[in-house]
Amino acid sequence: MTIINSVISWFMKKRMHQLELFMKYPHDVQEEWFRRLILSARNTEWGKKYGYAGIENYEAFARRVPLNEYEDLKPYIDRLRRGEQNLLWNSEVKWFAKSSGTTSDKSKFIPVSQEALEECHFKGGKDLLSIYCNNNPDTRIFTGKLLGMGGSHFPDNPEAGTMVGDVSAILMENLPTWIELIRTPELSVALMSEWEQKIEKIASITSKEDVTNITGVPSWTLVLLKRILEITGKTDIREVWPNLELFIHGGVSFTPYRSQFKKLIPEPMNYLETYNASEGFFGIQDRTIADDMLLMLDYGIFYEFIPLDDEGTGQGKPVVLGDVKPGINYAMIISTNAGLWRYKIGDTVTFTSTDPYRIRITGRTKNYINAFGEELIIDNALKALDCACAKTGAMLNEYTAAPVYFGDTGSGAHEWLIEFATPPEDLQYFAEVLDNALKSLNSDYEAKRYHNMILGNPIVRSMPEGTFYQWLKLRDRLGGQYKVPRLSNDRKYVDEILGMNRQG
Repeated sequence: MTIINSVISWFMKKRMHQLELFMKYPHDVQEEWFRRLILSARNTEWGKKYGYAGIENYEAFARRVPLNEYEDLKPYIDRLRRGEQNLLWNSEVKWFAKSSGTTSDKSKFIPVSQEALEECHFKGGKDLLSIYCNNNPDTRIFTGKLLGMGGSHFPDNPEAGTMVGDVSAILMENLPTWIELIRTPELSVALMSEWEQKIEKIASITSKEDVTNITGVPSWTLVLLKRILEITGKTDIREVWPNLELFIHGGVSFTPYRSQFKKLIPEPMNYLETYNASEGFFGIQDRTIADDMLLMLDYGIFYEFIPLDDEGTGQGKPVVLGDVKPGINYAMIISTNAGLWRYKIGDTVTFTSTDPYRIRITGRTKNYINAFGEELIIDNALKALDCACAKTGAMLNEYTAAPVYFGDTGSGAHEWLIEFATPPEDLQYFAEVLDNALKSLNSDYEAKRYHNMILGNPIVRSMPEGTFYQWLKLRDRLGGQYKVPRLSNDRKYVDEILGMNRQG
């Protein structure tokens, strides 16, 4: 494996020259991809509708093609899932990445073309390893195994031959054969749909391997690591995998999990963040001591950015890469080689640098909780609370919710602070109905609630009358323009309110 490590490391470092080129000539690279995307899609149904054949520059593109959300593209995506082709993109689309839903659906189904797999997702995977090898010339990650935790996939429309699954599962299913030589566990285990059995099998298999690097979402990875320690009787992961040196993570903020990983994995240990979503691979942490990521510009994605105001609701004019400024919060818009056109991904970013272009994820364009990969949006919360109130006879005035992060034992949870106008007779039953409603509305929440492995039962606290008024008053936020934040991805507001009530 030492020879393999040397050969692969050398190959990965060669890619650094190409990375340096797009860092040096970012606008030329984006212009080239813009033209290639327009040319590729000009004879599709979408391309003909918006006259792609006559689009010669970005200005014409921005005039002709509207900004889109999932609901705008859904009619085309539904037809693609039934087997129609040449609608949004000119090559065959058979795979669809399932992610959390919208205001009208439990799940979204993001088209994944062969070009998106090869030119975006796989390229991103090779680049993150290239960057790591360049920053760590003495690395030995290829002397052992890569532990990858994927989701699962399943047939969507058997007659059309379409498939649906988590983006991680789609990537694993389509990886080159040689990857299997350096990856663990085997594909049949990595893609199991029953998570409890999957964790048990992965723990059993990989605890006997020489794992040098791990890739996965922090929440599920913690569950696995703790289970491995339980079945091996070891006190830390280094006793199981002495050559472990790298954890590649993404999907949720790593900040709340960092201390727990340090408890489980003694230093030295390297951590590398990626910005990889169902819609594409966007960023890689290219500097060890920084918390920002290099925006990847040659992955078949053309970027636009909408500047947001302080409340995150700005509707400014989209700008291209050359017009962004550091320190401003932007909503990210993408056009991709899978047929997402001027698509509002829902994420907000700020640029920490424009030479080269580096970003930091700042949140979402809508209130949400995504501490564990559940992507709970405000529409889910509203509908679930309505259901809980209807079934319990309750009425509410105000509420806010935030995550409870993993402790040393147990799973995480969502904590709801609710000021009722009419409280339910049984608060526990209210919480149960709320939980079940959220499961029915959001497939990602439902997956994370599976057997309480990631998310435990929601914690619902009935707050005294006037709680939220007093909190707004203390923050000098009384007035029609100020609203109680409904969903937060950190505990700042929830802890403030709980602390205020304890002091009172």
